[in-house]
Amino acid sequence: MTNDIAGAAGATAHPQKPGIRPKRPHFSSGPCAKPPGWSPEHLALGSLGRSHRSKQGKARLGYAIELTRKILEVPATHRIGIVPASDTGAMEMAMWSMLGARPVTMLAWESFGEGWVTDVVKQLKLDATVLKAPYGEIVDLSAVDFATDVVFTWNGTTSGVRVPDGDWIAADRAGLTFADATSAVFAQPVDWDKVDVATFSWQKVLGGEGGHGVLILSPRAVERLESYSPPWPLPKIFRMTKSGKLIEGIFKGETINTPSMLAVEDYVWALEWAQGLGGLPALIARADANAAALDEWVARTPWVAHLAADPATRSNTSVCLKFADDVVAGLDEAGQAALVKEMAGLLEIEGAAFDVASYRDAPPGLRVWCGATVETEDVERLGPWLDWAFHEARSR
Repeated sequence: MTNDIAGAAGATAHPQKPGIRPKRPHFSSGPCAKPPGWSPEHLALGSLGRSHRSKQGKARLGYAIELTRKILEVPATHRIGIVPASDTGAMEMAMWSMLGARPVTMLAWESFGEGWVTDVVKQLKLDATVLKAPYGEIVDLSAVDFATDVVFTWNGTTSGVRVPDGDWIAADRAGLTFADATSAVFAQPVDWDKVDVATFSWQKVLGGEGGHGVLILSPRAVERLESYSPPWPLPKIFRMTKSGKLIEGIFKGETINTPSMLAVEDYVWALEWAQGLGGLPALIARADANAAALDEWVARTPWVAHLAADPATRSNTSVCLKFADDVVAGLDEAGQAALVKEMAGLLEIEGAAFDVASYRDAPPGLRVWCGATVETEDVERLGPWLDWAFHEARSR
């Protein structure tokens, strides 16, 4: 590292290398850490090598949907389907199938929200109202027009900014709400009365294997699907209706394309683990405890700060950190990125933390996953290692 970096942080003493590492140094924001106690031997292997359309295959897919509903406390009125291509596939499937029936408002305060803006404005070519906020901030939610369809991320995975709750969403809205909730579900309460379309992938909060998305539809969303046909062609994997009626099988375990039954069994095991803990309240409590432990370290560490300054909109899962302003005064973004890269490399070599660098499109900094599959003790052990890595990197 350059002398500019070394001098910018002041004369704080270089801490010694910590003697205790996190037992599980997995802090990636996706795929996330497996639940504690996970082992391949726990997976039910009976469905492997069987068709997903067999009686047994459909039963396991249906069971995964049933457990999802139970853990997330999704009303019986809402459909839940397992769909292709992770959260991205689920979100694009919903937008390409339902948007265009009425005006649309796009909310973006991080890279995935920006990606949905690109889909809607540049690909679907809709004349959308776009409300944006920089990383670390959120848009003025009171300015949202619910006569329009509204697309937003419930929790910004790359910015660490989340909506505070669902109170800002109009109960008597005319439009539909589309929530990318992939880093929110299983860790934050989602108001299902306020969400018409929700998407996620189980490789986030429950540490499942990637490649599959989950789509949750309210009755209002189903009504839109059955009453509106978009003017653009839909690929096969996006089609949820036939002859103007919802294809109900999608929401009973009859997937559009071939799923990985191994990934499904992995998800089922994680859901059963969550159920054994006490369901959604227990998962939220674990994520809150992890985020609080990291926040305590941030509060006493002068070189780091939260990217999301307002605690009311700060994520308890994908917690994003930045360098304190006085530390990087005069240091450009490339220099900050180099410091992050050096730190992440040191931590990985030491086996103290994996995948803690900020997302490639986000401001340079750190990103620590604090979801329910992470142990609070490991978060507490992580802090001293981050401190050591920072001082070690800036001295090089």
